[in-house]
Formats: sequence, C-alpha cells, structure tokens
Amino acid sequence: MANRSRTARTAVAARRWVGPAMVTLVAVATLTISAANAAPKQSRPAPVKEASAPRAAGEPLMAIISIKTQHVTLYDAEGWILRAPVSTGTKGRETPAGIFAVVEKNKEHRSNMYDDAEMPNMQRITWNGIALHGGPLPGYAASHGCVRLPFGFAERLFDKTRLGMRVIISPEDAEPMEFSHPSLPVPKAEAIAAAPAKAEALPREAAEAAKAADETKKAAATATRETAALTAALRKLEAQKKRADAELAATDKAVVTARTDEARAKAEDLKQKAAAKAAELTTQLDTTKADAASKLDAAAAAKEAAKTAQARKADTAKAASEAKLLLEPFSIYISRETEKLYVRRQTSKPAPDGGGVVFDASIEVPIKIRNPERPIGTHVFTAVARNESGLRWTSVTIDHGDDAKSAFDRITIPQDVLDRIAPTAMPRSSIVISDEPLSKETNYRTEFVAVLSHQPQGGFITRKPTPPDMLVGDAGDDGFGPFFQPGWNPQTVNSRRRGAQDYQPFQPRWW
Repeated sequence: MANRSRTARTAVAARRWVGPAMVTLVAVATLTISAANAAPKQSRPAPVKEASAPRAAGEPLMAIISIKTQHVTLYDAEGWILRAPVSTGTKGRETPAGIFAVVEKNKEHRSNMYDDAEMPNMQRITWNGIALHGGPLPGYAASHGCVRLPFGFAERLFDKTRLGMRVIISPEDAEPMEFSHPSLPVPKAEAIAAAPAKAEALPREAAEAAKAADETKKAAATATRETAALTAALRKLEAQKKRADAELAATDKAVVTARTDEARAKAEDLKQKAAAKAAELTTQLDTTKADAASKLDAAAAAKEAAKTAQARKADTAKAASEAKLLLEPFSIYISRETEKLYVRRQTSKPAPDGGGVVFDASIEVPIKIRNPERPIGTHVFTAVARNESGLRWTSVTIDHGDDAKSAFDRITIPQDVLDRIAPTAMPRSSIVISDEPLSKETNYRTEFVAVLSHQPQGGFITRKPTPPDMLVGDAGDDGFGPFFQPGWNPQTVNSRRRGAQDYQPFQPRWW
C-alpha cells in the first residue's frame, strides 16, 4: 500500500511539472518498480568464506572445486582442512569439469595469453593453460577458464601441496565418502617392508649390468673390426690363388702344345714357377683360414655376449625402475568408453623439456565392464590412510550413472595388474572409474586428465593445445618403456555425447 501511494504521488508531480513525454517515462519506471517489487526473489547459495578445520591438518590429498557454489575444499586423510571461495570460468570460457592433478607449480607465474597478467602461486593442472592461482573474486564465475583463489589462500595452499595432488572439478557439490569393497587392492606387509631394500639394491645391479654391457659391446666392436680385416685378407688371398691356379693351368697347356724343345723347356720353367706360387698361396690361404676361423668364432661369441649383456641391462634397468615405482602411489584409470585400464605412477624424473616430472605409463590393458552399454558415472576412489585391513578408502562422485559401489561391482581388474601393484599399495593411491575416455591433455608429464563430455568446456576452446611432442614420448633406456602403448586412444573431442557442448579441435600451436 505504501509503495502504491508513493508511486501515485510521483505520477501526479510529473503531470504538474513536466510534459507528456516525461509522464510516459515516469509511468514506465513506475511499472518497472512495481514489477520488480512483485517478482519473487531467487535464492542464492550463501557465499563460502575462507575457513580452516579446527584441528591439526595433515597433507592435502585432494582438492574438490564446485562450479555450482564456486568454492574449493581441501581434504586430508581425516576430512576437510581448508575451504575458500573461488571464481571459475565465465560463459564461453568455462572451467572444464573433470579429473585433474597438479603438474607444475610456479610462485610468480605470468600469463602467456592475457597481457602478461600476474598469476601468483600458480598450480597448473593442464599443460594447455588451466591452473589454480591467486586472483580477484567478484563472487561469481569470472575467469578465462582457470580457477581463481583468494590471494592469501592461494599462497597458503601453494606451500602445502605437492605435484600429483588430485584436483577434482565438479559441476555440483561433492565430497569424499568412506568406501570399502572386496575388489580394492590390498597391500602386503612383507612386500612393503622389502620394497626400500629392493629399490636400493636393484639400481646397483642395473649399473653393473650397464657397465658389463658397455664392455662387451666394445669387445664385440673390436672383434668385428679384426674379423673385417681378416675377411678382406682372405678375399685377397683367394683372388690371388685363383689367378695362380689359372696361370698354372695355362703353363701346363703350354707344355703340352709346345712344338719345339726350346718352347717346351721354356714352358716347363714357367710351369714350375706357377706351381710354386700356387703352392705358396695355398699354404698362406690355409693358414689364414685357420687363423680366421678361431677369430670369427671369437667375434661371433663376442656379439652374442654383447646381445645377452644388452638384454640383461634392459631387464635390470626395468626391474630397478619398477622397484622405485613400488615406492610411489599408483593411479588407475578405467574408461567405459575405451574399455581399458591404465596405470600411472610418478617417476620423480624431471621432464626432459622442462617443467614437471615424467609419469610412468607402461600399463594399459583391456578390461571387462559388465553391461558396457550402460552409463557408469565418474567416481574417484582414494586410499587415504593405512588401517588394520590394509588401506582406508574414500569415494567421490562427480557424474552420476551408478552409485560408487555399483560402479565398482561392474569392474573386473585383471589379476596380473593387481599382482603388480597391490602388494605395495599405499596412501594417495587412487582408482578412477568413468564413462569418459582420457583427455588428449593426458601426456607423459601429467597424471590422468579426463573431462565430462556433457559439461561446457569453453576454457579449453580458448587455449591452444599441449604441443604434440608432449603428447607422446620415449622413456629412453631406463626401463619405463613407451609412454603411450600402441592402442592409445586419448580423447580429442569426446565421441559419446549426452546433449553436450562440444569443443573444437585444437590448433597446431600452443600459447
């Protein structure tokens, strides 16, 4: 009633002091005000404030970012430890929802894309430019695809995280839930106890094998050079012997065909000389062949020894590398799209092209998924701590298909894979089950990267791709094997869609 009286008085005053045009404007304004007063107010989620858990915090195991409520929560083995508001990508530059991990940290990073803008306490989660960093927070999504954090919070977080920490970006709110399942990997105490000594001894054995391989390789090379000279000498002697035999045959014919005593005597003299020369060359050839036979045998033995030594060098290097990997948490990714299982472990080996570390990716196998035509969702299972039964696990679901337990029920992890990784399973190990294939951003110096195909991915469109030489690579002679196996089929543009916004193929350069 008060509002209607006020607006009526406003209209009367307008008619008294202004012309008809102004009256019209005032009337429109009045109607607008009335409509605004009448419209129901939409409720917004209460803004998240920075907070710390009221207890001593452990090492952060994962960060979960909610796009819906614009906040991030850090979790250790016992629960949440830090919480803060964030600002994710604006419309058209949306931060992609999915599974990521910290691949690089730079305290004073500057943007390669946006006018050298400051990105303090940057923690990269993809090599094409998606990162967590300090920045202004207007209270809503406003970035170009990165996740902005409060400046002070970003600094605190930077000092607490490690490379490889899981970063989960969820369309909705999500949190870890306690989880158990009979198919989860169970470590063996004796294997864990033996792993450090094994990791220390095998590199020494590998170094000795490498030294022996180098020595046998040099010996084989020397023998090859020597036999090459002998072979050349034999060929020369055989040619000389052939000519001498031909000359002897010619003189023998000359003796037979001589018509005079003088011609016959001359032919006999030439025949005797040719016979002596042929006999001498036969002796030399036989001696050289006998000498060459032993040296050729020795050279063949040296080559075989070098081949055996090289194989042992590769085997011991692989064993030493695997022994080191047993001291690192594993990550398993199971894709319903490709029906494959992938395993990754951080090698602590610096990337050869700078920035980040190399991840071992030598395990990729087909896997059986019950009812593969039915969505399974996206679930992250994390070993957070040891307990009396082996490991305590949590689950986080960010894309609904089955619930976490039902999703795990549909998976059969190959026994040989479990035999390789389960005995030394440790906290921070993880298993991801997803409908999605791996993103093309998964490369030799990342953890697994997967994006939800039915969520906006504008933050990827505006960025140029990871350079091709970072998508595949060769681990060299350290036993890791190729980073991507022959069947590798990473996600460029997700083929399976659920009413999704697609993102365009990347251009051939990167920022």
